[in-house]
Amino acid sequence: MPHIEHSKPGSFCWIELSTTDQNAAKRFYSSLFGWTVKDDPMGPDSFYTSFHLSNCAIGAACTLQPDQRAAGVPPHWKLYITVESADATAERAAKAGGKLLAPAVDVTDIGRMAVIQDPTGAIFSIWQARKSYGFQLAGEPGTHCWADLNTPDPARARQFYAEVFGWKFVEDSQTGYLRIQNGSEFIGGVPPVHTQNARMPAHWLTYFLVANCDATASKAKDLGGKFCLPPTTMENIGRIAILADPQGAAFAIYQSWPLKP
Repeated sequence: MPHIEHSKPGSFCWIELSTTDQNAAKRFYSSLFGWTVKDDPMGPDSFYTSFHLSNCAIGAACTLQPDQRAAGVPPHWKLYITVESADATAERAAKAGGKLLAPAVDVTDIGRMAVIQDPTGAIFSIWQARKSYGFQLAGEPGTHCWADLNTPDPARARQFYAEVFGWKFVEDSQTGYLRIQNGSEFIGGVPPVHTQNARMPAHWLTYFLVANCDATASKAKDLGGKFCLPPTTMENIGRIAILADPQGAAFAIYQSWPLKP
């Protein structure tokens, strides 16, 4: 059970669900992954939910704000990337062609963050840790394990993320899939354009590790989720499914290779 005490710059360090029904989302994900929840007040009528496994924080949820709903922002999972300096990284992202949606700001005394949109349209956040590094657990069913960048312009995205985070990209010569390498670790990928839904805007998709893809997918459906991609075997990689929770937020699940019944 790998506990995480710090995050390496350029790595994914946190996931946060923005939803239209926070209480319903808590019930769905707690039932699906066995997460426990902790609610912290954010104001008179709002709270921040942190999700836990084995008493370790592995993600969070909050309710979409009225201005977000008015702008048509759908329920979604947002990824955070560890940086040494939120201000310097935000400036670097702007110079590389990104758009600063929310400038660097302190989150009480636990860290500093900013929200950025890459040149192809995908949105993510950056996190400069102080008291909180983000994920406290990895490698266990129910934890974040991977992320895919779905974009109509992989070449432009590749250039941007290489400039901002120093990521390297390794292409599979047979499929065209780009694996994202941060230092010595592979942390995500970029699917080829022809495999993506052309009607979907650019976005990051988070993956959760599961022991059995089919069983988890079936349970998600019973809980009110929907299949975007039914359980599918990727030879020598594993078995995956892409789902949407009852409020519409998309996520993926992954069962590692070799597959076990």
